Amino acid sequence: MNTQSFSGPGVELAEKSGLSSIIFDAADRTPGRPSLREIGKSESLTCLEVSDRVRNLASALVEAGVDVGERVAVLGRTSLDWVVLDLAVLAVGGVLVPVYPTSSPEQISHIVADSGSTHFAAESEFDAERLRDAGAATVLSFETVSQWSRSTSRRTPDERIAAVHRDDLAMIVYTSGTTGPAKGCMLSHGNMFAAAVNTVVRTGGMFGGTADEQAVTALGLPLAHVFGQTILFATLYGGSETHLLPGIPDTVAALPRIKPTFLALVPYALEKIRKAARSHLEEGVEDAAVSDGLTLLRSGKQASVAVPARPVLGMLGGRLRSVISGGASLDDSTAGFYAGFGVDILNCYGMTESATAVTVNEPKTNRIGTVGRPIPGTTVAIAPDGEVLVRGANVTRGYWGAAADRSPVDADGWLHTGDIGEIDDGYLRITGRKKEILVTSGGKNVAPTPLEDRIRLHPLVSNAVVIGDGRAYVAALITLDPAAVGLDDTLVRAELQAAVDDANSLVSRAESIRQFRVLSVDFTVDSGLLTSSLKLKRAAIDATFATEIADIYDMATPQTVR
Repeated sequence: MNTQSFSGPGVELAEKSGLSSIIFDAADRTPGRPSLREIGKSESLTCLEVSDRVRNLASALVEAGVDVGERVAVLGRTSLDWVVLDLAVLAVGGVLVPVYPTSSPEQISHIVADSGSTHFAAESEFDAERLRDAGAATVLSFETVSQWSRSTSRRTPDERIAAVHRDDLAMIVYTSGTTGPAKGCMLSHGNMFAAAVNTVVRTGGMFGGTADEQAVTALGLPLAHVFGQTILFATLYGGSETHLLPGIPDTVAALPRIKPTFLALVPYALEKIRKAARSHLEEGVEDAAVSDGLTLLRSGKQASVAVPARPVLGMLGGRLRSVISGGASLDDSTAGFYAGFGVDILNCYGMTESATAVTVNEPKTNRIGTVGRPIPGTTVAIAPDGEVLVRGANVTRGYWGAAADRSPVDADGWLHTGDIGEIDDGYLRITGRKKEILVTSGGKNVAPTPLEDRIRLHPLVSNAVVIGDGRAYVAALITLDPAAVGLDDTLVRAELQAAVDDANSLVSRAESIRQFRVLSVDFTVDSGLLTSSLKLKRAAIDATFATEIADIYDMATPQTVR
């Protein structure tokens, strides 16, 4: 190994205990504390009320025939019913198989068949029909889940709950499938507990709040993604009052009402909020926020309100102090933008195979350009070829089903992430991905994601993909935001050139984008060009737009970038 970073011993789940013990223990310690709030409700359920609902539903699931180790596939958006079902399945030793609401029929069929799921639940009749089309015989509705969880006539299956152990399988979470069929990643109760609880430990009091003010957050991350699951259990353990919302758009719209003190979001949401804020800001304010924020972050200080903040802070609810940003890379200028308005963006790093949590920045020691230090109990190392390796209680035991023979963990317990990085003073910096690094015909290695992140910040851009592997120079395919509809083509082209020039300012001339093409359609999950977690499916994009790519490189003279 070239370098290693270890943040000391972590908190681990007791051997004879399962994940649902988090809410049962909270009910014993703080029964009256507000815990979960359903969308549209004026009051949150207390810890005791959540615990009672979980126990009631756990009993009903046993009566319905859910046996230990049986897989329960769940398809739906984030909601209180999803969370209670989540906890109840785990409480009785069942295994969750979350399914994205945006999944295609082929993806659902693959997950249902590969997981061997025997029980099914869905939010809507439409979702239930999709599960039935994939082979499900009987599908439980979220409405029935809600009714069962409120029933008090059942006897709690205490023996089943007590029999769940730390090393038991808790979830089979299917990976994004950027390079092929999704693989079912096995995560134990101990894996999920280690990831969630040590994220709480690493970030200080953010998840709990203070003696005078309970932490409040909004969770709209999909529970089909391990990031959403880990944040859910972190909020339950940390003591947050958590508002549950169907998705990211609902979350952004609800922030002024919820007034969160912290959030966990994906970069896409942070970029959208930044773009939306522009119409409320006077000329020059955004640039001033970015400049002041970057100065603060580079000096090692916490974010503070450095520019007139009322419109932006109002959109965020007025109390927001920190945001954990995960799932993809985030342009430094966006972190600077929020810091200029007093909000720390805490970049983190992880993957499904590590229960999403490997490293995270913390408010007091946030370091821009990095994804933070390892959570307690986790060791990060850099292999001789630059690959990031991870070892700890959060690391998967391997894959399920068809992918069972392809373990991502070596004989020494190191998870091979496929990402390229470096460690500086204990902080991890991700510099690229082994399979995504472009190598031009001139031998120049190019990391595409920083360029793509910067281009996407332009208000007329919806998405961008950088190409150039094996080619003479780097180019880009760009899709348009609805804001570009009806605008003059010459104006749009000039604006996009400005976006590309801005991205090129981040890199050397050899790494810069020399040409770009505007596509007539966007990248979507339905078209097979994005994964369910909105990651680019680069091979599929290359194949779909082969004609456009060929046109770029058939040009005799590439555009000169000044």
